[in-house]
Amino acid sequence: MKDIPLYDVKPIHDLRDMLKQSVQQFGEKPAFLVKDCKAARVSPDQTGSDYLPVSYTQFGRDVDALGTKLKSLGIDNAKIAILAETRYEWYVTYLSTVNGVGVIVPLDKELPENEIISLLNRSKSQVLVFSGSKQSVVDAVRGQVDTLQHLVCMDQPENEADVYIWDWLEQGEKALKEGERSFLDAAINPEMMSILLFTSGTTARSKAVMLSQKNICINLMAMCKMLYIGRDDVFLSVLPLHHTYECTCGFLCPVYRGCTIAVCEGLRHITKNMQESKVTIMLVVPLMLELFYKRIIKSATADPKMAKKFRFGLMLTRFLRKLGIDKRRKIFDKVHTTFGGHLRILVAGGASIDPKIMTGMQDLGLHCVQGYGLTECAPILALNRDVDYDNAAAGLPLPGVDIKIIDQDENGIGEIIGKGPNVMLGYYENEEATREAIDEQGYFHTGDLGYINEEGFVIITGRKKNVIITKNGKNIFPEEIEFLLNRSDYIQECLVSGMQTDDGDIVVTAEIFPDMEAVQALLGDVDAESEAVRNLIADEVKSVNHELATYKYIRTFTLRSAEFDKTTSKKIKRTY
Repeated sequence: MKDIPLYDVKPIHDLRDMLKQSVQQFGEKPAFLVKDCKAARVSPDQTGSDYLPVSYTQFGRDVDALGTKLKSLGIDNAKIAILAETRYEWYVTYLSTVNGVGVIVPLDKELPENEIISLLNRSKSQVLVFSGSKQSVVDAVRGQVDTLQHLVCMDQPENEADVYIWDWLEQGEKALKEGERSFLDAAINPEMMSILLFTSGTTARSKAVMLSQKNICINLMAMCKMLYIGRDDVFLSVLPLHHTYECTCGFLCPVYRGCTIAVCEGLRHITKNMQESKVTIMLVVPLMLELFYKRIIKSATADPKMAKKFRFGLMLTRFLRKLGIDKRRKIFDKVHTTFGGHLRILVAGGASIDPKIMTGMQDLGLHCVQGYGLTECAPILALNRDVDYDNAAAGLPLPGVDIKIIDQDENGIGEIIGKGPNVMLGYYENEEATREAIDEQGYFHTGDLGYINEEGFVIITGRKKNVIITKNGKNIFPEEIEFLLNRSDYIQECLVSGMQTDDGDIVVTAEIFPDMEAVQALLGDVDAESEAVRNLIADEVKSVNHELATYKYIRTFTLRSAEFDKTTSKKIKRTY
């Protein structure tokens, strides 16, 4: 294992301590870049297409103001739910709650009404802060949650019974000026539950993860020891904030390190927002990174002359790097300009990613690393470093985290378990599930399968519950086969599973959604279900089979004409 020193970080005791230090240290530096005149304290006629800054000082004041108002409600250890897209008021509500009011309950804004009602009831939320875009959902919630006392809208409310959050901010600010200190002086126990997060799944299956501020702060300090993140960095927030990956790593982490967070206007605005914000760091899921890479390659090889020049550039820069000379940014300047011209690192999380794509992006001078985590671990367990990485690995264990592999098979593959101060307090009101997840030694059982290589990197091979077990006891990991299928230019998405045959054995089958743009570029105007498309995909499947052991062969496949249903973190929903 390489002995590379960790980066120095400032110690933080809790999230209020973190924010207080950042406000003192970074003052008038922009904490956020927004396109909201209200948040930026400018008149509507000053709002154009440009980003507007909100300083650390102003953010700190807003957190204290809203916290003071929430504290005045007199709700003991209040549970405050958020139902909104990423926006400034989301950030303020989160830290206002955990810094002296109670427990924050971030909700997935894409969930249907019945699930929102269920989660509000399960969490016993007393306050719901929502955006105007969720008005119809909130109207359906009224009267369905006995504990709910206040509905607070981030926009001017349509219903007179609801509160406008900016009115509460003004009231809190006024109380602060008059000397009210109940929020400022509120005791914070960093080891108590402050965050309640629902894992993905239906209301019957989702678990409520209890995290403490200690869990989060330990994770923040550990991840920043492994990746250099500085005050000059600009994060572009593109992933849903209710996910702990984006919340911890894309919100709390940059605030901790004094960075600036630019709020993305939506997925179709990513390229424009990258250029406007001069982004240096962005968190992505594998699907996004794959799309970035495919678009770059497609554009760079659009005609034979461009393709030849591009390939020569790759050969030249690889050769020069061996001599210690890095000309990637200069030679691939057009690519970098598309990404804003300042992009320093892309961090991929949420699922495994093809190492070839990681290497391909790095060859262009767009450094990317992947990490591995779960909501229950606040979230990071392992992370590749910017100075020490393996593109085939999930990463190295975080400082203070112990990772083991148990119940290993003949290949050394077993379940990944992790122990550390970042592991959750447990599942809310579900002691049985907590006991199943955390053993007597304090190790969290991830349900992921993998191994640790000689250099200490964690390699993930698949999910325990996804494993296909053949009649003769062979283990097949669907993710491995999906990996290979997704490398095809003609396959956009796929799902591999096991199918029982008449003789009781299990064989591998695949459901495939073709990339019809690439298919039609090759075959002309054909239908997704045509024989020509089926023959093309059959050839791709045959090619993948040649890379697999015989018992792993894809024996049958079906084609689909529409994308798979996905979670908000862009993972394909599997049915069990």
